Amino acid sequence: MSAVLTHLHEGWAELVLNRPERRNAIEGTLAQAMDEALEALERNDDVRAVVLRGANAAFCSGLDLKAFGEQPAPEWVARFPSLWDSVHTRLLGSRKAWVVALERFAINGGAALALAGDVMVCGQSAFLQVGEIAIGMAAPRNAAWLALRHCEAVAARLCLMGERVPASELLRLGLATEVVPDDDVVARAQAIARTIGGYPAKGVAGIKSAMRAATMQMPPAQWLAACARHDPLAAPAAAIPPAAASAGNRG
Repeated sequence: MSAVLTHLHEGWAELVLNRPERRNAIEGTLAQAMDEALEALERNDDVRAVVLRGANAAFCSGLDLKAFGEQPAPEWVARFPSLWDSVHTRLLGSRKAWVVALERFAINGGAALALAGDVMVCGQSAFLQVGEIAIGMAAPRNAAWLALRHCEAVAARLCLMGERVPASELLRLGLATEVVPDDDVVARAQAIARTIGGYPAKGVAGIKSAMRAATMQMPPAQWLAACARHDPLAAPAAAIPPAAASAGNRG
């Protein structure tokens, strides 16, 4: 079974993080599968909107540190940093509308994926946590998404305090679009994607591209690089083994 599932519908799709036994934690096979799925979805002009969710009613618990620590090291460990950058670069450049169904939790690297959504539907008991500061790590991808779509005060609330931020507070801060009963999260996210999926494809792609271009004013890869430039663990990159750079659960 693939670590990422894609379900196609008329005008919209679902991308499901599918490692429920590890709370949909991120590792190399998921990164590879997600990168490939994003590429395929972007080529599909029939898809206007995508629901991003986790299997078994949980979004994503961050990096799978157990998988990164396996001995001998999995073959994907050395490729992981570039793979995960590719995932976020594709999300930044996407012309689709992304609807995040945030169930239970989105932590660290999982929080960065949740923040990548254009629309975020949260369950009442869900939370988001950018907790890298507590373990002495930077959160460059979380910072990149927050800088793109929110003010520095909101970024500071998440990144400098490192706390679990409940759904009600995510809504107050403008991070969440809606908060609904836990059992209704996926259905509501699907309904939003279905509505957007019924709009003309050129309109959706044009509006999304214009919004992103107006905000970034630079290519997606440059945006990620700019936000990572002051990460002390990423400079110089050649001095850090890829496994160590990846295994800190950075967002």
